[in-house]
Amino acid sequence: MQNVERVIDGKHAAVFTALTVLLAEGHLLIEDVPGVGKTMLAKALARSVDCSVSRIQFTPDLLPSDVTGVSVYNQADRQFEFKPGPVFANIVIGDEINRASPKTQSALLECMEERQVTVDGTTYPLALPFTVMATQNPIEMEGTYALPEAQRDRFMARISMGYPDTDSELAMLDSRDTSSPLAQIGAVVSGAQLRGMMEAARGVFASGAVKEYAVSIVRATRDDRDLRLGASPRATLQLIRAAKAQAALRGRGYVLPDDIDSLAVAVLGHRLVPTSRALGHHHHDSGPLIEEVVHRILAATVVPVGTAERP
Repeated sequence: MQNVERVIDGKHAAVFTALTVLLAEGHLLIEDVPGVGKTMLAKALARSVDCSVSRIQFTPDLLPSDVTGVSVYNQADRQFEFKPGPVFANIVIGDEINRASPKTQSALLECMEERQVTVDGTTYPLALPFTVMATQNPIEMEGTYALPEAQRDRFMARISMGYPDTDSELAMLDSRDTSSPLAQIGAVVSGAQLRGMMEAARGVFASGAVKEYAVSIVRATRDDRDLRLGASPRATLQLIRAAKAQAALRGRGYVLPDDIDSLAVAVLGHRLVPTSRALGHHHHDSGPLIEEVVHRILAATVVPVGTAERP
């Protein structure tokens, strides 16, 4: 985290959530206006780990084979040979993912959910760990295609960078006047150490009461009057996984309801679709509405009280 924050000034919450998603073996979607450091955050996190990293610049003319790979005929051997695409890496940075066509976006569906790629009837497993860190501009920007619900649901969390405060922006002018701070950072953990951290996060204890609390929150989104589409069972699973990773980052071997509360907007927000009636009252901006709905559900859900110790 300290290594990444040498590049990203004044965005501790965004860096913390990104690291949480990485340790929870999830995929991260970073959405915000251009120029606020979305790609810089993804690159800094990738450079902090000694593993394979690839970057895909999504454009309208990008083809699915440009992402997954393609079979090429080998004249010498007289047979087709598979050339892996950039998705065959431990950390894949997808820049401006919503600028590609829906056909190309769908090339990531199998990769992100099943950690494998199927090309010409042959299935190729991806290296583990495998994480996609994608950036996207708001759908109001020109030249964007809104990600479909199935694509968004595969991302564990969505975060926004936001504009920096005055002091951070002034510090940025000094630190980046002559060189890029990315050139000054390197890997601080190995791939094996990262896998060990992921296993430790997976082993964090979540009590039955905490799991019931998470399920109650997710189920409430499916019945809310302002939502046309609630969160999926996959969201429940990823909410618990993210909560375990956050508890591990905070030095605990067990999950608290506070972990669920602090991650609810990031993990559930991008999966929820508001009704047209509710959206009309918010001037067609779904962001504040979704956040308001999640906070309302959290306030109405009974928090479990009891011991965090293992039985």
